[in-house]
Amino acid sequence: MATEEFTDAIALLKNDHREVEDLFANFEKASGSDRKWKLAEQICNELKIHTILEEEIFYPATKEAVEEDLYKEAFVEHDAAKVLINDIMESGGEGEFFESKVGVLQEEIEHHVKEEEQRGEGYFAQVRGSDIDLVALRDQMLARKEELKAQVEAGGLPPAELTTVDADAS
Repeated sequence: MATEEFTDAIALLKNDHREVEDLFANFEKASGSDRKWKLAEQICNELKIHTILEEEIFYPATKEAVEEDLYKEAFVEHDAAKVLINDIMESGGEGEFFESKVGVLQEEIEHHVKEEEQRGEGYFAQVRGSDIDLVALRDQMLARKEELKAQVEAGGLPPAELTTVDADAS
């Protein structure tokens, strides 16, 4: 594992953000349904891994360092994205609304990233102002990320689990 690559947990998460932004940009430029599906699948897997890292490790470890509303909102935003991620993955790249769903997912992720990375008062800025050991968090997150990537290679991740939204309520 290349721990030197990322100075701390926030650097790791920001790198994930940039990778997904690049994938969305490639999706927008892509032509051909097979290429678009492969990119959408990659986007969804990367986002599933990222949300698992944040929800299992990063958010619980940083809960006391951030405003409660921001903490709760992060989980709700994840669930909104997970609904689309699961729908996109189930579609197999087919359907009249496939590309629109990927576009709306992109908008949701851009909003979420902006809130996390906002200077001064964003989630990451609030965490940076604390005494949390972000290097130890990085190491935990990298180990979990390797497990999840291996799971993707071995046949895929299960559908994203909703944390705050009652899937049966609709």
